[in-house]
Amino acid sequence: MTDEELQQLVEAVSLEWFERPFRHKAVFNRRLRTTGGRYFLRTHNLEFNYRQYEAYGIETLTAIIKHELCHYHLHIKGKGYKHRDRDFKVLSRQVDAPRFCEALPEHHHYNYEYHCVQCGQVYLRKRAIDVHKYSCGKCRGKLQLTRKV
Repeated sequence: MTDEELQQLVEAVSLEWFERPFRHKAVFNRRLRTTGGRYFLRTHNLEFNYRQYEAYGIETLTAIIKHELCHYHLHIKGKGYKHRDRDFKVLSRQVDAPRFCEALPEHHHYNYEYHCVQCGQVYLRKRAIDVHKYSCGKCRGKLQLTRKV
């Protein structure tokens, strides 16, 4: 999906669910990691996490759009647009906007795997550790390098 297609989708969702036009800019920000979208108070523009769209599809993106449009329309009207405000909570329920977006699947790249020789607890690490200096956090047993990736 391109930024132009996203802009059209946001405008369509705004008209369908809020019965008000979206007159500002909506774009994907590929650097977003911990949030599904953002609303900017000064410019009234919206940014969305492209990874959410990639991982979960158009339905989840539409839900995130509704959430951000709640902030947008309430702020424009001069009403409570923050998560804790009653106006925001009421409007979110009316348009079925989620409170939070789904967590993205994690992509950790571990280079070392250690296991405890007593209890079998497994530890994944990016950096090597000194097995003579550290012990198992569960049973205080000795650690052993299982594999190096």
